[in-house]
Amino acid sequence: MQFIKGQKLPLAGLGIQGAFDVVIRHTSSVVADVSVFGLDNTAKLSDERYMTFYNQPVSPCGSVRLTDKATFCVHPETLPATITTLMVVIAIDGQGVARDLTGLTADLQQNGKTVASFTPNDLTAEKAVMLLQIYKKDVWRISAVGQGFEGGLARLIEHFGGQVADEPTASQTTQTPPSTTIDLKKKLSLEKAQKTGSASIVDLTKKSLITLEKKGLLNVKARVALVLDASGSMNWQYNNGDVQKVVDRLMPLAINFDDDGEFECWAFAQYTTELDSVTLANVSHFVNTTKGGHKAWQVGARINEEIPAIQAVISHYVAIKDDVPTYVLFISDGGVGSSRQMQKILTECSNLPIFWQFVGIGGHNYGVLERLDIMTGRVVDNCNFFALDRIDSIDDTRLYELLLAEFPTWLDEIKRKNLLSNRTPQSTTGQTVSDFWRRFFG
Repeated sequence: MQFIKGQKLPLAGLGIQGAFDVVIRHTSSVVADVSVFGLDNTAKLSDERYMTFYNQPVSPCGSVRLTDKATFCVHPETLPATITTLMVVIAIDGQGVARDLTGLTADLQQNGKTVASFTPNDLTAEKAVMLLQIYKKDVWRISAVGQGFEGGLARLIEHFGGQVADEPTASQTTQTPPSTTIDLKKKLSLEKAQKTGSASIVDLTKKSLITLEKKGLLNVKARVALVLDASGSMNWQYNNGDVQKVVDRLMPLAINFDDDGEFECWAFAQYTTELDSVTLANVSHFVNTTKGGHKAWQVGARINEEIPAIQAVISHYVAIKDDVPTYVLFISDGGVGSSRQMQKILTECSNLPIFWQFVGIGGHNYGVLERLDIMTGRVVDNCNFFALDRIDSIDDTRLYELLLAEFPTWLDEIKRKNLLSNRTPQSTTGQTVSDFWRRFFG
């Protein structure tokens, strides 16, 4: 049978009795190592002898054996009572990330016959991936996991409570803090969330922390901004609470990325207006209270004019002279006013430390937003887009996966190209930089 992510079954339900093989394959040239973590009932690697890999190919009891480069023979019934979970893992050594592991599968075989297979199909920038979980819950069962960490095998070992012998590099220290630092970061984020007085935002923060940790973003410092479409076609989304739900879901990212746990906000229609900042104190009723509530916002005729809104955000953040990047969430229901101008301005600001996450909600005709991934001429890929019928049409954990899908890769790129301190847009037309500023901000 073919497992789907999250599926759980008793081993007996697959006809597996006694020992069986777990075979991991991929067709790429990426160098990757496989391992099995033997965990106790707290999901910790309490006995490091039960990490089975190329340098320790047999568990102390002999119940887990690496028989060749990518095959484990597993006999869960003969494990000691202290080991209740086996986690099958693949980790990339050197260049490449999980999405580069083409044809990645984990097969369960018995007597040379494949009885089940799992192919994770939504991996992105992870460096270590948990493929299968074999665990005891009254009987031995198996679960298809398909999740991982960008910090690699060292981060995974720390996640399971193990110790990494070598000191981390400067890059690893930046991206993957020690587990004690991670725990403190989570605690502080939840304490901030509780100050909102909203149980919903506390719950959203817990969900966001899962994705942030998975993507190695827990200790990233960044500014957060929100741009809201206030055109007439958005009235339904404002009145039914969907726009407020967007504000609620962005707050956990601001809590994590920004020390003060707040973010700037703009609204646009014919004109663009900067609203109050969204704070822990006003977040819960922001849409209906800031500047007199959304119906009173000074945005002129309720038509789509996105370019001034993008210009306002750029103008605000290029004036801040530091090396802190900015994450912008830009909400629209479609009907982009000028696709050509939008493509031009997003290209010309692609060397700035500003990332644009566009989200379409309940609309259509998103125009250039649907073509962001094929826009040429940019220094780095500085924007992403996805569309939803409603903001709560998918579960929140999946929503955070989408909101942060390309942000980590963009961060790596602007660091690699030394763009964090850059505050001068590129020119694609031969005009001088001063011409650029006069045209957009003069």
